[in-house]
Parts: sequence; structure tokens; C-alpha cells
Amino acid sequence: MTASTLFARTQLQEAFAALRNDLVHEDGPRISTMRNYRFAIVPYAPTDEFKLRAEVQKLSNDLVAHGWVVLSISLQKLVLDRVRSQGGEWMERVISMEKRLGDRERALKYLRDKLTPLVEGDNGVGGIADDCSTLIREFADKNPDKAERTLALIGRAGSLYPFFRSSALLKHLDGKTQNVPVVLLYPGERRGNSALSFMGMLDPDSDYRPRIYP
Repeated sequence: MTASTLFARTQLQEAFAALRNDLVHEDGPRISTMRNYRFAIVPYAPTDEFKLRAEVQKLSNDLVAHGWVVLSISLQKLVLDRVRSQGGEWMERVISMEKRLGDRERALKYLRDKLTPLVEGDNGVGGIADDCSTLIREFADKNPDKAERTLALIGRAGSLYPFFRSSALLKHLDGKTQNVPVVLLYPGERRGNSALSFMGMLDPDSDYRPRIYP
């Protein structure tokens, strides 16, 4: 093993290094070629979840040390909050029915029918995209002096599978984040230049406008 291979960066490390460089650009965050569309995606293998979290922590610590404020949003928490908001009786009924169905495919379809409206809302209105935009706007309002040094990281997207496609999440966030740079941490596979397969399980989706790192 040579010194160059010993200290070579992984693809995930390369992605975060490139993302950091674009965020701290001397002319302001440059994670997109469009000034008013500050969205980006960092794809990673679902099996690398803990490596991803380590890179997120390093980036966050680095940015905060240089005067940034960083908001981390857990989609898993938002989904669970929405489920809990339905009340204990609703959850018990859903769990009981899912167990009675027995057949895996029928049970999964039943869960999709019950959970998808909670996650998606009505054409993105009232769904977790609204939850994310609310959190981002409130965070930006609390730090008005850090407008060019604010970052929102959206993670734990695997909790949406198979109820919601992340491309829909970003589409519904467009125009609702006060131009705060938003990075989606995407568990899945990159296919070609712009297509992504959510969790490496769904058919590749090329409906993405954001830059994909690295």
C-alpha cells in the first residue's frame, strides 16, 4: 500500500470536502449554479449511515467554528411526530390491522395507504415538506445576521422509504426556505450524471435540479 492510497479520501469524504469549499466561497454559498436555488444532494450508501453522520458532524463543527449556524433536521423524527399526532388509538388500530393481514405485500400496501397521506400531505401542503420549511424559516428568523452563513442539513431520509420520494420533498421545499442553503443527505445510489435510486431499491429518478456531490 502506497502513501497516496493510505491517505486517499473516500467518495463520501470527497463529497463533503467539495460541499464545504462551495459553502464557504468568498462570494457566498455556491452549492448551485442558480442564485435563488440553493439546494444540493449528498448521496451515500445506506450501509454507510454512521460514516455519513461522522462527516456531517465534522462539517458542522468546522462551520460553527467559522461563525456559521447549522440546522440538522431528522426526517425520521418528523415522520414519527406525525404518526404520534394521530393518537394512540389510531396507532393501535393500524398496528393491529397490519398484523392481521399477515401477507407481507398486503400489509405493506396497507401501511402505505395509511402513512403516505401523513408524509405527503395534499400536493405537498401539510406534509413533511411543510414541517421542514417551517423549521428552516424559524431558524433563519432567529439568526438574521447570519443570512449568508446558515446551512440546513436534512437527514435520516431512509425513514421515508417506501412512502415518499425525496425528489418530491425538494420540489415542495422550493421557494419556502428563505434562500437558506439546504443539503439533503440521500441514502441511495447515483446512476449516471443526475439519476438517483432511493435506497438503491427504487427505479432511478432523474427528476432532480439540485447539484449532486461530489
